[in-house]
Formats: sequence, structure tokens, C-alpha cells
Amino acid sequence: MAKKTKKQQQSGGTPATVALTAAGVRHAVHSYEHDPAHPSYGEEAAEAMGVSPDRVFKTLVADVDGALTVAVVPVAGSLDLKALASAVGGKRAAMADPALAERTTGYVRGGISPLGQRKKLPTVLDASATAHATICVSAGRRGLEVELSPADLARLTSAVLAPIGRA
Repeated sequence: MAKKTKKQQQSGGTPATVALTAAGVRHAVHSYEHDPAHPSYGEEAAEAMGVSPDRVFKTLVADVDGALTVAVVPVAGSLDLKALASAVGGKRAAMADPALAERTTGYVRGGISPLGQRKKLPTVLDASATAHATICVSAGRRGLEVELSPADLARLTSAVLAPIGRA
């Protein structure tokens, strides 16, 4: 995870929650006990919070034509790599090396947040997010989610909205 600033250490927040607070964005933080044996971080979050899996979004890092790109899609489905590449004007996309994704974002796998990343990456938010008043994304560590409006998430990450998820 990214090195915590003095402000983060005092508040106990993650880079994601600190970024939301600094931006004055209305949000709610949900924590739950992470079970390392659970097969899916996203599905575990949905179950633990009692939220429909179509409102809980996972943050994935892909390599699009040699450039790391963040994809935010519902945990109930999967990422369409071809659609992601198209959304950012690329030709080919593949999942990024997990170690590279962790180093670049400053978060660990299963806790990568689209917010407060060490290096700002191009971001694509699945268009299905706009069907909900609020969605949940990782708040920067396993067992911690943040709930906010899709519009605020898109604005803070400068995300492109596109249909990149598959059911």
C-alpha cells in the first residue's frame, strides 16, 4: 500500500478515503472482516455488506497497448478486454501483471481502489454504474469499501463511461 502521509496516519484513512474527504465528496465507508479463504474479493464484499453484486464494483488494472489502464466493473460480471481497449482508443488489452499493478497504484490486489492511486492512470467505469444512485468500490484495502455516486467517482478519476463489463 502507498506510504501514509501524516494526515492519513492521524485520520486512519487510506489514500482513497483521504482523497474523497479532501474533495468534499459525500461518501460512506463500510468495513467487514476479510476472509482470506473467500474465492472472490468483490463477491465477499457484496455478501458482507448485504449489497447486490451489481452495485459493488471491482477495480482491475489492464495493459492497453503498453499503457496501464484502470477498469471498474461490477463484481457480478467480468471485464471485456476488447471493449476496454476500444473505450480508450487502443487495439489490444490484457490483464496487467499483479505486481506491476500493486507497485503502480500503491494498493494490494483485492484492495486496489480507483481513488487515491500512487500514479493517476486512465480509468474506464462500466456504464452500468449510472443505473444506481450509489455504488461501492474498494476503499484501499481488503475488507474496506467506500460507497459514493457513480458521477462523483467518474469526476474524481476522470473516468470514461463505457460498456466494458460482461454479465
